[in-house]
Amino acid sequence: MSKAASPIYRRLALVGCGMIGSSVARSARARGAVGEIAVFDASETVRARVAELGIADQVCHSAAAAVEGADLVLFAAPPLSIAPAAQAVAAALAPGATVTDVGSVKTAVSEGLSLLGREDVFIVPGHPIAGAETSGPDAGREGLFENRWTILTPREEGAGRDYLEAVERLADFWRALGANVDFMDPRHHDLVLAVTSHLPHLIAYNIVGTAADLEAVTRSEVIKYSAGGFRDFTRIAASDPIMWRDVFLANKDAVLEILGRFTEDLQALSRAIRWGEGDKLQDLFTRTREIRRGVIDAGQETPEPDFGRHHDRG
Repeated sequence: MSKAASPIYRRLALVGCGMIGSSVARSARARGAVGEIAVFDASETVRARVAELGIADQVCHSAAAAVEGADLVLFAAPPLSIAPAAQAVAAALAPGATVTDVGSVKTAVSEGLSLLGREDVFIVPGHPIAGAETSGPDAGREGLFENRWTILTPREEGAGRDYLEAVERLADFWRALGANVDFMDPRHHDLVLAVTSHLPHLIAYNIVGTAADLEAVTRSEVIKYSAGGFRDFTRIAASDPIMWRDVFLANKDAVLEILGRFTEDLQALSRAIRWGEGDKLQDLFTRTREIRRGVIDAGQETPEPDFGRHHDRG
């Protein structure tokens, strides 16, 4: 880990300080990416805990106070809360500030942020693909974004030089936190994440719910005899229910598209099992094994994963 030669931003305002927000605060401070950090969270309990942890220079009692004078404003809240929160403090934003977020749905957030009505600020939505199923400011950690991907979805049409410089400055901020940075169209981002994150979470929630509802298998048996695969599903299904409710509502088109394809493939798999078509099963399992190897080779996972560290928050 190396510190930035000089702060990339003078003042970072975090609106929301759960696991991701507190990780941003910890990492930005440790790596010298910002001069000072101001935090607001709607929860009084969270604000008090942030003050106790000492991960911010200023804990504010309103979002407007936090964003005042900030040259980077980052919204770390469930997807459907981001645009309303930003609109509520639009008048308090400093001219020239960059406004970004960490939501795992980008089309809905981008459309919402575009309604701020401030032509003198730079809106650059973002999504760090890192995290765990735990939540709250105590769950954050410095180094969470190391060698993980952060996707930025800046606008492409009518982007002037000042906007492009703001995008690159934000990319440098995430790089200073250890992340790799990529750029995508918001709709393409949502389709990619529907495949890699949103549908897997939906399946996990459904499988754990099905197990809980089975009359022939007791709850104690489900817990006592959980094999590795089911334990992994329960870990994923323990993720923040409010955030994931928002993810599926905000990204419903992409999720439903991928869910339809998944349902067709699942029906084909069911037929192969029913008719004893072992070759088809082995072919599928062989192909999917290669995907796992590719994930490991790309450095996005280890052969024996540390789930607390590497689980994608969505």
